[in-house]
Amino acid sequence: LDLTVRAGEVHAIMGKNGSGKSTLSKTLVGHPGYEVTGGAAKFKGDPLLDMEPEERSHAGLFLSFQAPIEVPGVSNVDFLRMAYNARQKARGEEEMEPLEFYAHVAPILERMKVPQTFLNRNVNEGFSGGERKKNEVLQLAVLDADLAILDEIDSGLDVDALKDVAEAVNGLKREDNAVVMITHYQRLLDYVEPDFVHIMKDGKIIASGGIELAGQLESAGYASFS
Repeated sequence: LDLTVRAGEVHAIMGKNGSGKSTLSKTLVGHPGYEVTGGAAKFKGDPLLDMEPEERSHAGLFLSFQAPIEVPGVSNVDFLRMAYNARQKARGEEEMEPLEFYAHVAPILERMKVPQTFLNRNVNEGFSGGERKKNEVLQLAVLDADLAILDEIDSGLDVDALKDVAEAVNGLKREDNAVVMITHYQRLLDYVEPDFVHIMKDGKIIASGGIELAGQLESAGYASFS
């Protein structure tokens, strides 16, 4: 597999279940369940595979989960502040006290149209599917990641929830960051338009191009790429 993602770009990776999409994403962030036996990966010029998972996160890599879990007893605001301060500390930058952090995160909530009550709720506890996915994007926004890997951010969402999540993702795109979206469906790409679309099969990218590949997939299926 050979893939280059540059700052300012949005990539979509599409493929059947078991094609290797989630394996790729988890390997890049250092999931302990995966062992790399060959090849190399660089992030901003540095050897990514030599880094511990937390070092990858501190360097600006972010992965949203397909099925975000509940964390009972831990409020969103405490979770976000701890994650933010861990990154600040790793970079040798000043950490934030609770009130200071609240003032920092309030404008982010406003831009994302997320109610401030989100902060006082426990992480994903009692959240709907759409709220959980929006909470993932809120974490991405607070951490201000340089590369966001969104693993099926659209799964389980109705049209309205998908539009809300897509709007939040679009609001985070800049010329100095990048997004990799993993999805089965074109509908996500209707709201977050990629610069490049890649089709994955058996752990390999078998086709790369523009948004037209998603249209071909929608109309003719994966057999058209074999």
